[in-house]
Amino acid sequence: MGSAGKKDEHRHGVPINLAERRIASQAFGELFRQGMELVDEAAAYLDGDGRRESRTLARAALTAYAQQSMRLSTRLMHLASWLLLQRAVAEGDMSAQTAERERGRIDLKGPARETEPEALLPEPLRDLIARSYDLQRQIDQLDAALRPGADIATESPPNAVAGQIGRLRTAFERH
Repeated sequence: MGSAGKKDEHRHGVPINLAERRIASQAFGELFRQGMELVDEAAAYLDGDGRRESRTLARAALTAYAQQSMRLSTRLMHLASWLLLQRAVAEGDMSAQTAERERGRIDLKGPARETEPEALLPEPLRDLIARSYDLQRQIDQLDAALRPGADIATESPPNAVAGQIGRLRTAFERH
C-alpha cells in the first residue's frame, strides 16, 4: 500500500475541524486582508474626512458621532486582534493554546448595535459601521466553529440515503 493509502487509513474516522482548515485557507487570507483594509480605511476616515465632517454636525449628531466612532474603533481593534491571533497560529508563530489564552481578552460581541444614533451620522461613517458589523458576524461564526465543543464534521460522514441505496442495489444484484 502506498503512502497515500496509509495516510487515508490513519485519518479514517478521525474528525476534521473544517474551521481550522479554513484558517489555513485562501478564504481566511481574504478575510484577513478585508479586515485589515477596513481598519485602515476607518482610521483614515476618522482622522481625516470624518473629523472635518464632525465639526458641522448638530449637538445630538456630534454626540452620536463621538460614541459610534469610539465603538467602531474598539470593535475593529478586537476584530483585528482576533485575525492576527489566528494568522499567528496558522503560520506557526504561536501555539493554539497561547492563542486561546489571548483570545479570552478579545470581545467579539461588543455592545449591542444602536441603529437610532447611527441614523444621525454621515453616510461614510454609517457605511464603515455596517461593514464592521458584517466582518464581526463573519469572525464570530468562524470563532464559534473553532471553539471547543463546536460541531466538527468528519471527512466522510455517514449517509443514510446512500446506505439504503447500497442495500437495495445489493438485494437486486442477488436476483
